Amino acid sequence: MTPSGTAAHLKRALVEAGLEVFRTRGDEIVLAERPRENLILDSGVRLLAREPLEVHVVLRAQKADFPNEDDAHLFARVRALAGPVLSRGFAEAGTSQTRVQDPGDPNRTLDVFYEITFSMAATTLEDALETLKFAVGVEKRA
Repeated sequence: MTPSGTAAHLKRALVEAGLEVFRTRGDEIVLAERPRENLILDSGVRLLAREPLEVHVVLRAQKADFPNEDDAHLFARVRALAGPVLSRGFAEAGTSQTRVQDPGDPNRTLDVFYEITFSMAATTLEDALETLKFAVGVEKRA
């Protein structure tokens, strides 16, 4: 258990602080964004209920937006977005490529997301809340 409590306790604290939760998976609380009132999406921002608390931000580029670029250039585009999170104290934690499959044809890939996760520890719940509010406002797509 973290010093701030369980994931359920943290989820309540996030909601009380005005943040919207998209889903909870184990010790990971995924925040939501609402581009429109009737649409809720994964914001790319997560709070991990660990010791210490961790805030993660996922930035990405989509292959469909840059069809002629190779993997290295797509990841470079993502890293070019990272200035605000890096200056705030986040560090690169990992990269991934996520394929978006056609729901009607599992052998067909519709797009590929080139994602980089940035992570930062938060010593208190108050620090985590401040960092989460910042992270929700960061541009996350190249």
